[in-house]
Amino acid sequence: MHTDLLPDLTPYLREGNTVMWGQATAEPLTLTRALVAQRAQFGRLNLFLGIDLSGTVRPEHADHFRFMSYCGAGGNRALGKAGLLEIVPTPYSLLLREMARASKRIDVVLVQVSEADEDGLYSLGVANDLLIAAIEQARVVIAEVNPGVPRTYGERRLHPDEIDALVPAAFAPLEAPYSVPSPAEERIAEHVASLVEDGATLQVGLGGVAEATLRRLTDRKDLGIHSGIIGDALVDLAESGALTNARKKRNTGRSVAGVLMGTKRLYAYADRNPDIVLRGTDETHGAEALRSIERFVAINSAIEVDLTGQANSEVANGDYLGAVGGAPDFLRAAHLSRGGVPVIALRSTAAGRSRIVASLSGPTSTVRCDAGVIVTEHGIADLRGRSLTERVRCLIAIADPSHQERLEREAHAGR
Repeated sequence: MHTDLLPDLTPYLREGNTVMWGQATAEPLTLTRALVAQRAQFGRLNLFLGIDLSGTVRPEHADHFRFMSYCGAGGNRALGKAGLLEIVPTPYSLLLREMARASKRIDVVLVQVSEADEDGLYSLGVANDLLIAAIEQARVVIAEVNPGVPRTYGERRLHPDEIDALVPAAFAPLEAPYSVPSPAEERIAEHVASLVEDGATLQVGLGGVAEATLRRLTDRKDLGIHSGIIGDALVDLAESGALTNARKKRNTGRSVAGVLMGTKRLYAYADRNPDIVLRGTDETHGAEALRSIERFVAINSAIEVDLTGQANSEVANGDYLGAVGGAPDFLRAAHLSRGGVPVIALRSTAAGRSRIVASLSGPTSTVRCDAGVIVTEHGIADLRGRSLTERVRCLIAIADPSHQERLEREAHAGR
């Protein structure tokens, strides 16, 4: 990496500042690499990290950085393993608001923007989500202009007067390629797709199951999208004619998301396309917006689910890998939605160990009263309205057959 290509950030940062930037594909690589390269000149900074796809920030950078995040995804995993990542276990809808209440306001925000439009304003490109609230909090906004970033219809455009420094991008925008689902994930996706009716509005989380599920829905009619994250499978739905958003009462005719996490194919589809709009977390995850959605199918994941329906989506084998994230917001909304389906989908095993368990090995990210429909490659367990005894029976039935007898014994011993 040639440091002479990087902008000088020293005039804008002060020791003790909390710095945040667009997560995942929205990371402004020119700015974040400059931050790392120049870190010794700032004193000590607090970094609030989202999903990390780049690996720009690494454990050895703890010499001048303190790391905080809501998740252990991507490059954050190495920080967590090194004992350097402080987790904020707050639902996504409340994240920056609750941090500000705890005197963790964002001081400096780094954003990746498209080239200016005909009005001289800059689109936030592939992400609005947490950036909307961060920009409102920040003392300093530094923007990286990237010609590879789509000009999207978003909640917020930036006027030049709102930007303290504007720099050209030295790197292409990040992409999140589609990962080929495993045979087990394909079977899970088949089960989840069977729960989706015509006219449903979908929220999908990260991973192969979510993308594989969307690709199985091209024969449906009048589907909608209201999700924190969307990937390339959105384009398949749109091109098939299945995605119209016609039955949504809010944002009718438009797919709503917080972050585009895909490839150039998705970026090209979203560029100047009024059929897809990016919004902040108040809209993507907020109760007021979610309560208006009928037939809301929320598809989320977990690391493990116990025999009463409690889910751990955060910790595996003592390592923080996931997040509380948006699951509490979306699952509760799907419960309340007329015709809604709250789904947690997961493989039945990992490294030979059952992910349907008698008791969780990590925190309870989703409480059992919010449990809805649990799906593995072995079937569907609809826990809604079921007694605890019935839940045990339903969940053992979708566990891996090699673990079912043991789970029966453990369930009986725990009574």
